Amino acid sequence: MPLALFDLDNTLINGDSDHLWGEFLVRHGRVDGAHYRRENDRFYAQYLEGTLNIDDWLAFQLAPLAANTPATLAAWHAEFMRDEIEAILLPAAQDLIDDHRARGHTALIITATNRFITEPIAARYGIDAEHLIATEPERNAQGVFTGKIVGTPCYQHGKITRLNAWMAQHGANLEDSHFYSDSHNDLPLLRAVTHPTVVHADPTLAAAAQANGWPSLDLR
Repeated sequence: MPLALFDLDNTLINGDSDHLWGEFLVRHGRVDGAHYRRENDRFYAQYLEGTLNIDDWLAFQLAPLAANTPATLAAWHAEFMRDEIEAILLPAAQDLIDDHRARGHTALIITATNRFITEPIAARYGIDAEHLIATEPERNAQGVFTGKIVGTPCYQHGKITRLNAWMAQHGANLEDSHFYSDSHNDLPLLRAVTHPTVVHADPTLAAAAQANGWPSLDLR
């Protein structure tokens, strides 16, 4: 069954869930506001530039998960979904996913954003946990986040590493595959699939798409 791969942030949703989560924490006084916002914005700018140190970012972003109980985090995330995410879901993105499924394709979301943030968002598009490839925050035996990750961050070439592991586990391959993304950080995977498509492309990706003759979509 051909794979239909989708980036999440600024592709299937009209915003960046990673950055929005940080803003949500600041706005509700759940982190040190001024410092956290400054660092959140700094890391996001680095991501847009393609200069992000993913290990530094994850150490920063996962610290609030390690500092709070799973029950508290679940309550916060439900509030985050209601107040931040519902408004930026894209009906046309759901239509695109459904179209691929109707064609017999296996739909997956593959995202650098961690699973705690993204799993409930993926579920809103009908993508279950098994079909979400995301950066994996580590939990201890009691289910509490440790502030570390498990395995390779799902970022840049790491997306290919993580996808290869998923395909080996599920007996899949990239024959006749599709991938949709907005970000030049995803150029390695876009170049690896059969049918790359850019969605709301950043300037660097838009230039690469034009040079390679890749199609472009606007789901907004």
